[in-house]
Amino acid sequence: PELSEEPPAEMVKMTKSKTFQAYLPNCHRTYSCIHCRAHLANHDELISKASGFNKCNFFFMQSFQGSQGRAYLFNSVVNVGCGPAEERVLLTGLHAVADIYCENCKTTLGWKYEHAFESSQKYKEGKFIIELAHMIKDNGWE
Repeated sequence: PELSEEPPAEMVKMTKSKTFQAYLPNCHRTYSCIHCRAHLANHDELISKASGFNKCNFFFMQSFQGSQGRAYLFNSVVNVGCGPAEERVLLTGLHAVADIYCENCKTTLGWKYEHAFESSQKYKEGKFIIELAHMIKDNGWE
Protein backbone atom coordinates (compact mmCIF):
# COMPACT_ATOMS: atom_id res chain seq x y z
CA PRO A 1 0.00 0.00 0.00
CA GLU A 2 1.08 3.58 -0.64
CA LEU A 3 1.61 6.16 2.07
CA SER A 4 -1.36 8.44 2.44
CA GLU A 5 0.60 11.19 4.16
CA GLU A 6 1.49 14.04 1.83
CA PRO A 7 3.15 17.37 2.56
CA PRO A 8 1.09 20.54 2.26
CA ALA A 9 0.14 21.39 -1.32
CA GLU A 10 2.31 24.53 -1.36
CA MET A 11 5.42 22.35 -0.83
CA VAL A 12 4.80 20.02 -3.76
CA LYS A 13 4.93 20.95 -7.42
CA MET A 14 3.18 18.49 -9.70
CA THR A 15 3.85 18.39 -13.44
CA LYS A 16 2.19 16.62 -16.34
CA SER A 17 5.43 15.08 -17.63
CA LYS A 18 6.68 13.91 -14.28
CA THR A 19 9.19 11.24 -13.47
CA PHE A 20 8.30 11.09 -9.78
CA GLN A 21 4.98 11.38 -7.97
CA ALA A 22 6.02 14.59 -6.20
CA TYR A 23 8.64 17.25 -6.78
CA LEU A 24 9.83 19.39 -3.90
CA PRO A 25 10.48 23.09 -4.67
CA ASN A 26 13.95 23.99 -5.96
CA CYS A 27 14.16 26.81 -3.41
CA HIS A 28 14.39 24.34 -0.51
CA ARG A 29 17.25 22.08 0.49
CA THR A 30 16.07 18.56 -0.19
CA TYR A 31 17.14 14.95 0.13
CA SER A 32 16.87 12.62 -2.88
CA CYS A 33 17.30 8.91 -3.56
CA ILE A 34 20.99 8.36 -4.31
CA HIS A 35 20.10 5.63 -6.81
CA CYS A 36 17.59 7.49 -9.03
CA ARG A 37 17.46 11.09 -7.66
CA ALA A 38 13.74 10.96 -6.83
CA HIS A 39 12.92 13.60 -4.22
CA LEU A 40 12.43 12.11 -0.76
CA ALA A 41 12.22 14.89 1.82
CA ASN A 42 12.49 18.59 2.46
CA HIS A 43 15.22 19.61 4.94
CA ASP A 44 12.53 21.35 7.02
CA GLU A 45 11.01 17.91 7.73
CA LEU A 46 14.26 16.58 9.26
CA ILE A 47 14.15 15.90 12.98
CA SER A 48 17.86 16.46 13.44
CA LYS A 49 17.97 16.77 17.20
CA ALA A 50 16.18 14.36 19.48
CA SER A 51 17.49 15.60 22.78
CA GLY A 52 17.41 14.63 26.41
CA PHE A 53 19.55 14.25 29.49
CA ASN A 54 21.71 11.32 30.56
CA LYS A 55 22.24 10.11 34.14
CA CYS A 56 24.69 12.96 34.87
CA ASN A 57 22.24 15.58 33.49
CA PHE A 58 24.46 16.34 30.50
CA PHE A 59 22.66 17.38 27.35
CA PHE A 60 23.07 14.87 24.50
CA MET A 61 21.89 14.44 20.93
CA GLN A 62 20.34 11.17 19.82
CA SER A 63 21.60 9.83 16.54
CA PHE A 64 19.60 7.35 14.53
CA GLN A 65 20.91 4.03 13.27
CA GLY A 66 19.59 2.13 10.29
CA SER A 67 20.45 -1.42 9.27
CA GLN A 68 23.26 -0.07 7.03
CA GLY A 69 24.63 2.73 9.22
CA ARG A 70 23.58 6.25 10.19
CA ALA A 71 20.10 7.42 9.37
CA TYR A 72 17.93 10.53 9.65
CA LEU A 73 14.47 10.79 11.16
CA PHE A 74 11.88 12.79 9.16
CA ASN A 75 8.37 14.01 9.94
CA SER A 76 7.23 13.37 6.37
CA VAL A 77 8.58 12.02 3.08
CA VAL A 78 7.45 11.86 -0.55
CA ASN A 79 7.82 9.34 -3.39
CA VAL A 80 7.99 6.33 -1.09
CA GLY A 81 5.97 3.17 -0.79
CA CYS A 82 5.36 1.35 2.44
CA GLY A 83 5.44 -2.37 3.14
CA PRO A 84 3.49 -4.23 5.83
CA ALA A 85 4.17 -3.43 9.49
CA GLU A 86 6.05 -5.96 11.58
CA GLU A 87 7.39 -5.99 15.10
CA ARG A 88 11.17 -5.57 15.42
CA VAL A 89 13.48 -5.20 18.37
CA LEU A 90 15.61 -2.15 17.57
CA LEU A 91 18.35 -0.50 19.62
CA THR A 92 15.69 1.54 21.44
CA GLY A 93 13.31 -1.34 22.12
CA LEU A 94 10.36 -3.07 20.52
CA HIS A 95 8.63 -1.18 17.68
CA ALA A 96 6.14 -1.98 14.94
CA VAL A 97 7.79 -0.71 11.74
CA ALA A 98 7.08 -0.91 8.02
CA ASP A 99 9.90 -0.81 5.48
CA ILE A 100 9.77 2.11 3.06
CA TYR A 101 11.10 2.03 -0.48
CA CYS A 102 11.65 4.48 -3.32
CA GLU A 103 8.58 4.43 -5.58
CA ASN A 104 10.78 5.13 -8.60
CA CYS A 105 13.61 2.56 -8.30
CA LYS A 106 12.13 0.30 -5.56
CA THR A 107 15.25 0.49 -3.33
CA THR A 108 14.52 -0.07 0.37
CA LEU A 109 15.41 3.22 2.08
CA GLY A 110 14.53 2.67 5.73
CA TRP A 111 11.28 2.33 7.65
CA LYS A 112 8.24 4.04 9.09
CA TYR A 113 7.56 3.80 12.82
CA GLU A 114 3.98 2.57 13.13
CA HIS A 115 3.97 1.92 16.89
CA ALA A 116 6.40 2.24 19.78
CA PHE A 117 5.81 -0.04 22.74
CA GLU A 118 7.85 2.04 25.20
CA SER A 119 6.46 5.40 26.30
CA SER A 120 9.81 7.16 25.85
CA GLN A 121 9.77 6.23 22.15
CA LYS A 122 6.21 7.34 21.29
CA TYR A 123 7.51 10.54 19.60
CA LYS A 124 8.72 8.33 16.71
CA GLU A 125 5.27 7.06 15.78
CA GLY A 126 4.27 8.10 12.26
CA LYS A 127 7.81 9.27 11.45
CA PHE A 128 10.30 7.93 8.91
CA ILE A 129 13.90 6.72 9.02
CA ILE A 130 15.97 7.06 5.84
CA GLU A 131 19.50 5.69 5.84
CA LEU A 132 22.23 8.09 4.73
CA ALA A 133 23.59 5.37 2.42
CA HIS A 134 20.44 5.76 0.28
CA MET A 135 20.08 9.54 -0.03
CA ILE A 136 21.88 12.54 -1.39
CA LYS A 137 21.52 16.26 -0.64
CA ASP A 138 20.06 18.41 -3.44
CA ASN A 139 19.31 22.12 -3.98
CA GLY A 140 21.19 24.78 -2.09
CA TRP A 141 23.65 22.79 0.02
CA GLU A 142 26.86 24.82 0.01
